[in-house]
Amino acid sequence: MSSSKDNVDRPDEDLDQTEMLAADDAAEEIVANDGDDIAMDSDNEDEELELVLHNDSIAYFDQPQDSLFAIAQHPVHASLIAIGGSAGPDDDAPGAGWLFDTSAAQTRPVLPPSYASDPAAAAEAPKSTQLQSLFELDGHSDSINALAWTLPRGEVLVSGGLDGRMRAWKADVRPGAGVAVALLGEAQEVEEINWLAPCPSPANPNTVALGASDGSVWIYTIDPSDASNPCQIVQSYFLHTAACTAGAWTPDGQLLATVSEDSSLYVWDVWGVAAAQGLVADNGMTALSLTGEDQRFEVEGGLYSIAIDPKGAFVAAGGASGAVKVVSLPRLTPATQSQSSKSQARGRAAAGKSSAADQSTGGQILASLHTQSDSVETLAVSLAPTTPPTTLLAAGSVDGSIVVYDAGRRFAVRRHIPGAHDGHSVVRLDFVRDSWLLTSCGMDGVVRRWDLRASGSSSAAGAGGDAGLLREWRGHRGDGEGGGVLGFVQGQTGERLVTAGDDGVALVFEA
Repeated sequence: MSSSKDNVDRPDEDLDQTEMLAADDAAEEIVANDGDDIAMDSDNEDEELELVLHNDSIAYFDQPQDSLFAIAQHPVHASLIAIGGSAGPDDDAPGAGWLFDTSAAQTRPVLPPSYASDPAAAAEAPKSTQLQSLFELDGHSDSINALAWTLPRGEVLVSGGLDGRMRAWKADVRPGAGVAVALLGEAQEVEEINWLAPCPSPANPNTVALGASDGSVWIYTIDPSDASNPCQIVQSYFLHTAACTAGAWTPDGQLLATVSEDSSLYVWDVWGVAAAQGLVADNGMTALSLTGEDQRFEVEGGLYSIAIDPKGAFVAAGGASGAVKVVSLPRLTPATQSQSSKSQARGRAAAGKSSAADQSTGGQILASLHTQSDSVETLAVSLAPTTPPTTLLAAGSVDGSIVVYDAGRRFAVRRHIPGAHDGHSVVRLDFVRDSWLLTSCGMDGVVRRWDLRASGSSSAAGAGGDAGLLREWRGHRGDGEGGGVLGFVQGQTGERLVTAGDDGVALVFEA
């Protein structure tokens, strides 16, 4: 684990050039005790103390010994949080994860102690609650890189590691009596797992997709009732020629979109719904395929992030040099459609092979955006409450900026915040569901929330000013090296946020 004390360059002290050093003083020699150099007091200690004191959290979990790379929130019991990362500072340290419950976190008073009826008692009240581990996830020989609760009820917690292992844990949540966790089984088909994504399809519960460093994509269904074979392979795909960096399901869980460092985007027909409607490519696997061979889609340096419109109309892929490609998705009719409707769909698909603009087949490049100067590492989409709803696409970049596009206005820039995280990488973006509120975290160690209702660019604004900043939460060590927030969850309402820090601490904040 990196040290919390950074090396800081200090400018030379100002000297008054009109004053001369006396000759007697110049001849005086000061000898250190025992011939050793006298250590100077470092201003870094004061700097570290300031960071520790500036803590907005209402609770913390500090059992991890090193960086936390992954965090996941139970879909039904929002207070149940899973985190994972590296177990120690050694290069060969195994991975580890934990479960904890944030419901024990005490709400902090809105007013300062001086406003309380008994200021002395209020001042002595605990400022932050220490949370205890409910269960420890073990068995990984390298860092846990991804976590996911299966949908719709969070019956299974899945962990993915840089050791290539996918481990499945059955979680029996007992309100008022904690949670009982037991290992179901594991699978290891790849060298490294980059991401996990639970399938939201009600017809296919407890299903999860993963992307690997070798470019492969795997879909598993976890069956808690099958002790002999709980991790069952549904599909596996091998069209990406470089690391598969991100993936996302459509809202109905019928299609899975993935991107890769080879600048390819594939939308997989996992359950055969698109094939039944004649909307698949010649390979029989994808409902949509775009690669760098198409110069309109080429992103030199690869693609690293993905997000899908809540209405299932488009997929956005972010990549190197600030590029964002927006592509229309196929429109699938319900599986209960009549045979005549299926025939009509096949007819439209056949006609669409000669027309990239056919909305039923998808594949139309709706926008090629390039507002930011460095890799787009995170994307988020929201349906803001207007009539009709406004679709917002937010992009966070390594250059420290956030850009918000208005899909209804041909993806015109609605907000540009160059200094969103003080020059440090933006790690994750997430909208409070169906709202104008966007939450972001970065390598500066800060979590911020933005109100995007005001239109227009804020190119002159940093992390405040007219950029729409509502609030920020501090408590993690930042400034990049050895610090930063690597992920967060905020539930459906955004009232409580839980973070995973590169400093090995998870913090709970209250909005």
